[in-house]
Amino acid sequence: MTEPLDTTPLGDEADPEATAEFRSVDEQIALTLDAAVRPQPVRVAISEAQGLLCAEEVVAEHALPGFDQAAVDGYAVRSVDVRTAGQEPVQLPVVGEIAAGSRQPRRLQPGQAVRVDTGAPMPTLADAVVPTAYTDGHQARVLVHRSVPSAGYVRRTGEDVQIGDVAVRKGDTIGSAQVGLLAAVGRAKVLVYPRPRVSIVSVGDELVDIDRTPSVGQIYDVNSYALAAAARDAGAEVSRVGIVSSEPKRLREVVEGRLLMSEIVVVAGGAGGSAGDEVHAALSDLGRIDMTRIAMHPGSVQGFGRLGPDSVPTFLIPGNPMSALVVFEVLVRPLIRAARGTRNPHRRIVGARLLSPITSTKGRKGFLRGQLLRDEGNGEYLVQPLGTSGAHLLASLAEANCLVNIDEDLTEVSAGEQVKVTFLAQRA
Repeated sequence: MTEPLDTTPLGDEADPEATAEFRSVDEQIALTLDAAVRPQPVRVAISEAQGLLCAEEVVAEHALPGFDQAAVDGYAVRSVDVRTAGQEPVQLPVVGEIAAGSRQPRRLQPGQAVRVDTGAPMPTLADAVVPTAYTDGHQARVLVHRSVPSAGYVRRTGEDVQIGDVAVRKGDTIGSAQVGLLAAVGRAKVLVYPRPRVSIVSVGDELVDIDRTPSVGQIYDVNSYALAAAARDAGAEVSRVGIVSSEPKRLREVVEGRLLMSEIVVVAGGAGGSAGDEVHAALSDLGRIDMTRIAMHPGSVQGFGRLGPDSVPTFLIPGNPMSALVVFEVLVRPLIRAARGTRNPHRRIVGARLLSPITSTKGRKGFLRGQLLRDEGNGEYLVQPLGTSGAHLLASLAEANCLVNIDEDLTEVSAGEQVKVTFLAQRA
């Protein structure tokens, strides 16, 4: 018999009592999203706009295409002159050639053809193009073997976009196609919502940066690197402040400075234990920090406030890297997405059948790492929980592509039962 995967939180996370004092995850998400501040729109070159949200309705001032043009290499003709070509070949004199980019107007007479390149302007009176493959390709007198309808193989003026059409809508994410469309309608710059600025601060006297060798009792600073990467993945402009001393005056100075240049501040190692109390005390005169515990695991011990003169959303999150990343995923990432102006700031959630049994803490909503699979036979989602115990296994999160969501009222979930899972970023 397969034993349930033990996901009981460790240490301070393990206390299942006093859940009446906990705030629900949904309530905390609503509280943080209410603090979302969207940066003021800025006008940037379209080459710099990729990945940003459009902040205006871009109305086309020029038609696309701007003139009738050949859609293929061939011969511009009057369709009426080749209407019988499907019954027997029609021969037409070739009276000239028009290359793409030509500015010389040309008029076609009845019973004539003009050789044209793809993108070349159509001569006056021509209403169709006979592709070269439908002809003998002759330069002087072309033999046409197939008829073409009026407007056949011609891109008409305004066929893609007409003057006054909205080319890119407010709120659209500007991707490569939108950049191309902006260029096609003659827009060199566009108004966008810039990426929200996020500052990541790591606190802990035991921390050393990765370019140093830890002494006994010291560990590498994982959080500032991991959380900065998570913030970039969410679409933020990130400033990784790195390790900051827990000395109250120094910590306050650093955070106060970051509040002036950020839309969101994250302090890792700022929640839980005596160190968390010191961080809270050092920052409390910058604004109110709510330290209500959240009914989730891992990461129930955390803080949130709106600090500084601009009421900047500020998170105090656990120092444990696994817990820090889960709290970031559940609470900070949606706030970044909302600040970007994303219509739905949450990741996709799907139902999946559990492949191994798991346990969870009563009264806490579990966010447990897992690997989401798909049955090739019936398309059903399957999920394999990862890790063996506790909230401390960062390596298993690196293998995860989802978080298994376990409701607060469940303590055990058997293999074969349906659970909800949150997609994480897909690995390349």
